[in-house]
Amino acid sequence: MPRLADVVARLERAYDPAWAEPWDAVGLVCGDPEAQVRRVHFAVDPVGAVVEEAIATGAELLVTHHPLYLGGTTSVAATTAKGRVVHRLITAGVGLYVAHTNADVASPGVSDALAAAVGLVDVRPLAPPPADPHDKVVTPTRGLGRVGELAVPMTLGELTSHVAAALPSTTWGVRAAGDARRPVRTVAVCGGSGGDLADTAARVGADVLLTSDLKHHKVSEAVEDDVVALVDAAHWATEWPWLTQAARLLDGTGGASPGATVEATVSTIVTDPWTAHAHGTTPPQDGNS
Repeated sequence: MPRLADVVARLERAYDPAWAEPWDAVGLVCGDPEAQVRRVHFAVDPVGAVVEEAIATGAELLVTHHPLYLGGTTSVAATTAKGRVVHRLITAGVGLYVAHTNADVASPGVSDALAAAVGLVDVRPLAPPPADPHDKVVTPTRGLGRVGELAVPMTLGELTSHVAAALPSTTWGVRAAGDARRPVRTVAVCGGSGGDLADTAARVGADVLLTSDLKHHKVSEAVEDDVVALVDAAHWATEWPWLTQAARLLDGTGGASPGATVEATVSTIVTDPWTAHAHGTTPPQDGNS
């Protein structure tokens, strides 16, 4: 049975911590490197319900995409939700490991999984990184976001429905900005918050960018300038497909050596924080009537 340190080493060969953004918090959060690991549970968010799910599956390690303490902390007291997560993990003997922006730019990484989920082919990096002398291996396919082609062209409206069917359902749903009749063939994707890549997507010839957390002004400008259409899905939903991809690194189906193979499970809990959605029916009023 591999040690936690062995599992971490395998994860970091695929998601080198050196690739993470300077502000990020990746790596081992808690856990004894010498502890044995038989089962690993993968999830997007390190929240209480996911921790209980990991414990229920018998996992000795929880791997999440989002960090627990992204902004740092001076206390892990069980007086806050995050503190209780730390205490529950340690009490149950479960480690926590985070692969965040280093998994975003990996090859394969978060956006590769999103591209595969919506059926893109001929996939390549949307924003390749500059040459990095610290890279252990030169990987020309690494970078932020992906761009590829739909096997069968469709309209923006059809793509929006296609994305909604391809990703796990959330209260947020999937929405689009642009002419619903616009023909779409080349699609750029970025799991998580990728609105800043709209101009990049337009420059590489994408008809549409699929991402999340899009801001009003960026969307309005893109629509008015007609440079690229935008499809906005829930942040959690655009990153969830990566979990299965990452799990395959460890369960023997993704080329893991026998000594490093563990059982891997994927969370099915929807941890998107939005929990209600409604459409209003009242038209805007000018205030003078």
